[in-house]
Amino acid sequence: MLSDTRTLPGQSLGTPPATGTPPLVSPPPSPARSLVWLSGPVCSPARLCLATLFSVRSLLNTMALPPFKSADWVILSIISVGTIVLYLASTLAQSLLAPPPGESLFWLLSLLLNMIGYATIFVPGYYVIKYVRKTNYLETGPASLLQPLVRLFVKGAETEVIEVEAVNLIKGETEAAMAKTVYQEGMILMFCAGGLLGSYSTWGYLQEKIMTTNYVDSLGNKGKFNDSQFLVFVNRILAFALALLVIMIRRQPRHKAPLFKYSYCSFSNIMSSWCQYEALKYVSFPTQVLAKASKVIPVMLMGKVVSNKKYEYYEYVVALLISVGMVAFLMGNDDGNKASNATTFSGFIILIGYMAFDAFTSNWQGELFTEYKMTSFQMMAGVNLFSCLLTSVSLMQQGVFYTSLAFMSQYSRFMLDCIILSICSASGQLFIYYTISVFGPVAFVIIMTVRQVFAVVLSCILFQHALAPVAIIGIFIIFSALFLKIYCSYRLKMKKKTVSAAGKI
Repeated sequence: MLSDTRTLPGQSLGTPPATGTPPLVSPPPSPARSLVWLSGPVCSPARLCLATLFSVRSLLNTMALPPFKSADWVILSIISVGTIVLYLASTLAQSLLAPPPGESLFWLLSLLLNMIGYATIFVPGYYVIKYVRKTNYLETGPASLLQPLVRLFVKGAETEVIEVEAVNLIKGETEAAMAKTVYQEGMILMFCAGGLLGSYSTWGYLQEKIMTTNYVDSLGNKGKFNDSQFLVFVNRILAFALALLVIMIRRQPRHKAPLFKYSYCSFSNIMSSWCQYEALKYVSFPTQVLAKASKVIPVMLMGKVVSNKKYEYYEYVVALLISVGMVAFLMGNDDGNKASNATTFSGFIILIGYMAFDAFTSNWQGELFTEYKMTSFQMMAGVNLFSCLLTSVSLMQQGVFYTSLAFMSQYSRFMLDCIILSICSASGQLFIYYTISVFGPVAFVIIMTVRQVFAVVLSCILFQHALAPVAIIGIFIIFSALFLKIYCSYRLKMKKKTVSAAGKI
């Protein structure tokens, strides 16, 4: 008969059971203390916070980041002190220049507040760049935590390998473009023309609507939006996101330009857009469009100043014809006769500012393209990066972010118009870059000139701008001069090609 070999608790296998006395049951051994923070069926909030902190600490320890050096603390001090001082100056200026309740700020005072906001970025940045160059921060001492970021903004990347990459990439894109048939090129040109006309015509219509009409909420309350800078920010942030998306999807040459060089044309681009929106408070949209068409004059002047360019005789003739046409339009514009002299003068001062800033933007971007060979999408991302940074800081300092978002939440139609405005602006920039890269600047200028004619006609119909016959003649002279400029520049370009080809033979 088999004996029962089962053991009682606390009894070893080799010890026979004791008789006559109850077995002594030893207490169970206490479990070892767990070193895991998240052990147990329930994770308390305190344990979760501590586990997160220790995880971050261990991650930082494993990364072995280089430590800060004394120069890094100097740079951070310059940025911090400059930002605090200029923020206090902005707060003081707002308290002194604040308009009475229910009234909007005069455009010159609004411009002053915007400039103080932009100085919060520019002034510390200027002194940081000056300090980096004076102390040879990037060439001396061991590597530090801030050094890669400072190098990206101040010096950029090395140039030797990048130029080879850029040339090979552009060569591959050119060969791919030459492989298209005539039918395919025609369809792509129609697509680009439709995209430019559709996006910028809608954009122009929404510009005039937002700045000149009253919005009505669900309760019947009426409100008018007055802040031009918020509209600039809304346009730029979507364009920046779209440019980054294209850069991630489409192969680009390695970027080599110092980022701070984008800040100059970014500032002028912000100012030209701000003037464009602000001018609609004082002049009609057709007047603004024709002022844009007349920007060939300040572009030529700025080209002389920035790049010391020389121009052909026909370009001076075109500038003279545009000036005559603009005078004729202003003499026959009924909207200008209805407005007060002060209002009209303010509008034209703002339009002159728009043309000057826009002329600087195009010339500075041309210099960057020539020097650093970046792609259009890299330019778009760099310019809009600083545009978002500058406008967001200024809006936060003035407290306009909150008021604009409150207006947007109250008037749902305004929010929809802002979204469509931003989409049209961002997609229009992509159409611009693509059209120029595939078909060249001549085709692009023709399409945009037709777009301006279409925008003037559309605005006169939708917003009922009355024009006298003299104004219509002025419009005809301006656009005839623009087409003359396109034709003469094309003929001159073909003549130079013929001469160079004959010289090779």
